[in-house]
Amino acid sequence: MNIHKVSFTNKDEEQLAGRLELPLDQKPHNFVIFAHCFTCTKNLTAVKNVGRALTNEGFGVLRFDFTGLGESEGDFENTNFSGNVDDLIEAANFLENNYQAPTLIIGHSLGGAAAIFAASKLESIKAVAVINSPSDPSHVMHLLKDSEQEITRNGKAKVNLGGVDFTIKKQFLDDLENNTLKDVVSDLRKALLILHSPQDNTVGIKNAEKIYIAAHHPKSFVSLDGVDHLLSKKEDSKYVGEVIAGWASRYVEIPSAKEIRSKSKVAASLGQDEKFTTNLKVGDHYLIADEPKSFGGNNFGPSPYEFLSAGLAACTVMTIHMYARRKNWDVGNVSVHIDYSKEHAIDCQECEKDSSKIDTFKREIKLVGNLTDEQKTKLMQIADKCPVHKTLHSKTQIITKLVE
Repeated sequence: MNIHKVSFTNKDEEQLAGRLELPLDQKPHNFVIFAHCFTCTKNLTAVKNVGRALTNEGFGVLRFDFTGLGESEGDFENTNFSGNVDDLIEAANFLENNYQAPTLIIGHSLGGAAAIFAASKLESIKAVAVINSPSDPSHVMHLLKDSEQEITRNGKAKVNLGGVDFTIKKQFLDDLENNTLKDVVSDLRKALLILHSPQDNTVGIKNAEKIYIAAHHPKSFVSLDGVDHLLSKKEDSKYVGEVIAGWASRYVEIPSAKEIRSKSKVAASLGQDEKFTTNLKVGDHYLIADEPKSFGGNNFGPSPYEFLSAGLAACTVMTIHMYARRKNWDVGNVSVHIDYSKEHAIDCQECEKDSSKIDTFKREIKLVGNLTDEQKTKLMQIADKCPVHKTLHSKTQIITKLVE
């Protein structure tokens, strides 16, 4: 996993802790902000699973703790819904200043309402997805109903939510009532995806209906049948992430694989700012070559020598199977493992000199099937006759010319 610890400041210069998860095999084509649920944190399993499904599709995902929660600085009792919205805006500013501006924002539960408010203020956001979200921030007050009178009378009260005590001040309740979602949704004019469970006992399905009715097209609804409010099951949160990734691809710009036009069978293209990450056109296919991070690359693809080793491995298994089929021999599977290095030749005469080292491919072959010892010996001989093997052993020439 390619996860980076990050931090940025809120409006009061307090540090907010986050995790930025990036795809393993490419640079992110778009960045996403995730707003977690009320009193949750960035480390909620569902949040991580949704984010991971998105990174698997090439998105970079920032999840962070709102002020006063998790690893972030600040006092939760002094925060409110408007402060959460401000935190999301600062998260967007952090991405824009250090990576690229986010185009997708996702919110879970009350975080969904905050995501909609933040999206209305962020020009870069093209798409919004809300999961089991209330149709109005004040909906969360039902969680505080047993303490509402005490909060009103004393200005604050200690409330137990999910087994953890939180101090809630009256200004928190006042702020919830002063932020109505309907008008914001009506004016949003951005692609909106509403995902909600009909069995959600915390935020009822009617909330999804109200948001949908208030929103303008393009708007979409996905019923999360059988899912609980917190997306407790891994398969549920993973599904949610996959749905959001597929839906968002309609509304954010995802560049296609870099097209390389060439009359040759194989072509490579490398830009000035791409380190060693090289785009390849191999026949009708597009691939990526790279170097490991230890060599200064991004490790987004195999190295040139790994591609060379792969060619030998592929050619070996194809050649063995082709011969076995012709002979009607029972070969179920052939696997080839190759390591490349520069080593002294077996019959080296001047082994004390580094200059005497030669390119060495160590090849291990495993044959699975009902084969006699004689058949196995013959197939090992056939392996040496694969065309790539013969090419590596033969004298070759490379003719190079400069083209305009």
